[in-house]
Amino acid sequence: MSLMSGAEHGRAGLGRCRMEGDEAPRRTEPMLEDRMIAETVCSAVSAAGLGIAAVTAYRRRFLMAARIAAYALVPIGLVMTGAVEWAADTAFSPTAWAGFGVLGGAWLLFIGTRAVERRRGSRRDRRAAAAGAQPDTVAPQASAPSLGQASRPAARPGPASRTDAAEDFSDIEAILKKHGI
Repeated sequence: MSLMSGAEHGRAGLGRCRMEGDEAPRRTEPMLEDRMIAETVCSAVSAAGLGIAAVTAYRRRFLMAARIAAYALVPIGLVMTGAVEWAADTAFSPTAWAGFGVLGGAWLLFIGTRAVERRRGSRRDRRAAAAGAQPDTVAPQASAPSLGQASRPAARPGPASRTDAAEDFSDIEAILKKHGI
């Protein structure tokens, strides 16, 4: 038996004596088994992916096999860099999950405010509406066709333009004959 202070006595319960080894060990960090399971799963996924890549390469689809092998090597790379250990530590931490909840709430607030802003219109749109219509940068008459161009009839192709087309084809024929076509 061990002697307990007042604070320890309050945690253990009033009127109880605590013997050494009486309490169950507290789990403050993920156990080794959690990480081992995650590493085993990642290794199995990588091995299966590399097997699929080998079968794909056997079928002479080398580009697809290389792509599958690249995807298959990602989980084992994550294990080797320690990212899986970090994920296992995070997955079993209530503080980390609370942090993910806070991040999710912030994301929802951001998306919600953007949606409301789109419905109402942005500040810039409201300021422009309050300022009144801005003068046009281009005069409205500039986009209308001028009367001088409309009064002239369109030029019709005559015999002169047909000879130009024949000259163009003669050049092309000469090039084709040069190459024996």
